Amino acid sequence: MQKLTPPQSESELLQRCHALTTKTLGELAYALQKELPKNLTKAKGFIGQLIESALGASANNQPEPDFPNLGIELKTLPLNAHGLPKESTYVCTAPLGIQAEMEYWQTSRVRNKLAKVLWVPIEADPNIPLNERRIGTPLLWHLDPQTEIILRQDWEELSHSLHLGQTENLSAKIGIYLQIRPKAAHSRILNRKINEDSEEIWINPKGFYLRTAFTQKILAEHYG
Repeated sequence: MQKLTPPQSESELLQRCHALTTKTLGELAYALQKELPKNLTKAKGFIGQLIESALGASANNQPEPDFPNLGIELKTLPLNAHGLPKESTYVCTAPLGIQAEMEYWQTSRVRNKLAKVLWVPIEADPNIPLNERRIGTPLLWHLDPQTEIILRQDWEELSHSLHLGQTENLSAKIGIYLQIRPKAAHSRILNRKINEDSEEIWINPKGFYLRTAFTQKILAEHYG
């Protein structure tokens, strides 16, 4: 399969995505001439990258939606044997210190990523071999006013702590829909930052994540 150019419209993107529905990861990897990893422990982002390649995403991990010209972010959604989200969903890296202070919700990287999302469910039952796991029916989702209120409240509370450098107090329990979690391959990866007392500290990179309660709500509302 040739590398696809980015889709030029929502309908073109959805057409490409619906063409993947019910295909297995093995079939898609073969078509894209990609080798499936033996497991996802050390290849956590592989499935997302596979779907991105199949749809012609072009953002390349930049702080903008995966399809910049359409303002659409792509998120794969691994589902367990009961059809429920298996894990929280990574949104973007979290700015720290003065960078957090410079962001406002309306133009924040979180809102930019979540304004319009193409959700692609993927079977993630460990009893199903990786190459046999199927791609589900896609959903193009738009951020609605009620949901935005809650996300904004979460973001503002979390961003305030990030701005003050209070990262040691940031529990994953904070936030209704949105939470902060470490975003690094292991605990030895550290970034230098300045805390609220102007002291130099070294901390793990952080990321914004959507709770499974949020993605489960989307599934219930749109898939029944």
